[in-house]
Amino acid sequence: MTIVEAARAVTGGVDTHLDVHVAAALDPVGGLLGTEGFTADPAGYKAMLSWLEGFGEVAKVGMEGTGSYGAGLARFLRHQGIEVVEVDRQSRQARVRHGRSDPIDAVEAARATLAGRAGQPKSMDGAVEAIRVLVVAKRSARQARSKALTQMRHLGYTAPDQLRCQLKGLTIPALVAQATSLRPTRSPDPVTAGTKASISSLAHRVRFLDAEIAGLDELIEPLLFATAPALLALKGVGPDTAASLLITAGDNPERLRSEAAWAHLCGVSPIQASSGKVTRHRLNRGGDRQANSALWRIVMVRIAHDPDTKAYFERRVKEGRTKREVIRILKRYVAREVYRHLPRG
Repeated sequence: MTIVEAARAVTGGVDTHLDVHVAAALDPVGGLLGTEGFTADPAGYKAMLSWLEGFGEVAKVGMEGTGSYGAGLARFLRHQGIEVVEVDRQSRQARVRHGRSDPIDAVEAARATLAGRAGQPKSMDGAVEAIRVLVVAKRSARQARSKALTQMRHLGYTAPDQLRCQLKGLTIPALVAQATSLRPTRSPDPVTAGTKASISSLAHRVRFLDAEIAGLDELIEPLLFATAPALLALKGVGPDTAASLLITAGDNPERLRSEAAWAHLCGVSPIQASSGKVTRHRLNRGGDRQANSALWRIVMVRIAHDPDTKAYFERRVKEGRTKREVIRILKRYVAREVYRHLPRG
């Protein structure tokens, strides 16, 4: 009788970097099979997979940074049918106790994967990823616009009297329109001419950024309506808040096992802080802060414009709750509602 030995299952771990990824391979009982470095490019990805497969059948690969330095490798492995999981970096205590290096970090990633201390990462291969990269540019443009407007205001405060009076008290659209019409060459005073030139330059920059933001919105909004129309139909949810929530959920929100896991990811779930005879919870200061901010904006819109939410808010305040506490409760409720409307493949 012929005995066929089953293929050995191999667990991989990767410490990702900009130019070189370091991989480690473990056998089913956690024994180290080897470590090796590979270039962070398609050729290096293929070489790493071949190296891992040289030890046996690859069960799964764990890595840090599947959304940053490891994004390309994660996509490649998934396309090859390999399960990829996201591992957390070692705790400070573990790094102090065991030291750290790229091979040590790769081995620790593999051990965390084998022990089940890893989670499913975002797939980053669909419409939500397209929304995310466009939102990066939009947020940058908004920050630059805000900075330019602030600089215009401050230059106006310290400008020579005639120019200061000309710009004082204007709304933002009026300020930008007035500033773009300034003519520095008509001012004999060098300070006035220089100030006019600076404010005019900033105003033209604001107009350019306005056009850039509008162009990005034209790309983002069709993706949002195609991906999550039910989410956009909720009260208080606009394109910006919907984009933030979708980016947090990713292209594969089914990786979130429950509504409670989603609330924890958004930083709106209370955290146990009990000890001894004291049973209490504390505020969750973790989670994705962009999603947390989006939930806050939804709640504030509903308090202002939704009669039911406004009545609930006022009733809980009369019962002795602080406004901040009621807002936290409402954020948790909105997170539960949003979870039911996240798109699922």
